[in-house]
Amino acid sequence: MELTETHNLPVPQNVAWEALNDTEILRACIPGCESIEADGENAYVVAMTASVGPVKAKFKGRMNLVDIDAPHTYTIVFEGQGGTAGFGKGQAKVNLEPGENTDSTTLSYTANAQVGGKLAQIGSRLVDGAARKIAGEFFKRFSAQLTQNDEPAGEPEGDSDAAAADGAGEGKKRKRSWTAWISKS
Repeated sequence: MELTETHNLPVPQNVAWEALNDTEILRACIPGCESIEADGENAYVVAMTASVGPVKAKFKGRMNLVDIDAPHTYTIVFEGQGGTAGFGKGQAKVNLEPGENTDSTTLSYTANAQVGGKLAQIGSRLVDGAARKIAGEFFKRFSAQLTQNDEPAGEPEGDSDAAAADGAGEGKKRKRSWTAWISKS
């Protein structure tokens, strides 16, 4: 399987680079990721749950960063075992370039992966589709994380509490509407 994509990130190149090397940000952005822990220089142990078609499994594996040229490029070499579901291994070459303006970055990557076991039996179309879905969700979460961390620090905290209260109020309205609907039937 090969996957190549380009994404525009709403932050300068050095901020994007730091985020791509922050295990807490990555853990929050990778769908199904339970943990990423350092295991030596530029090496990590990863645990995650993933679903590919009818196969759902908990994967444990390793990820190594090689060919590092900060803040421009690196290659991620990965391998993981999912028990009876099978295994996945491969690499992804990640490139960061300054965007059209100074406050943006263009991230492009090419990933090559091989799967075995039940994952290989379900077919490449399902595996490719699941990989694209996971990548899409990652970049959606990653962009949100970058813009969240980029907000001004002086923003009043009361606004978020008010928003939470509004959200709770909406939930109550929905509940009342649901209750009213049930009582009418």
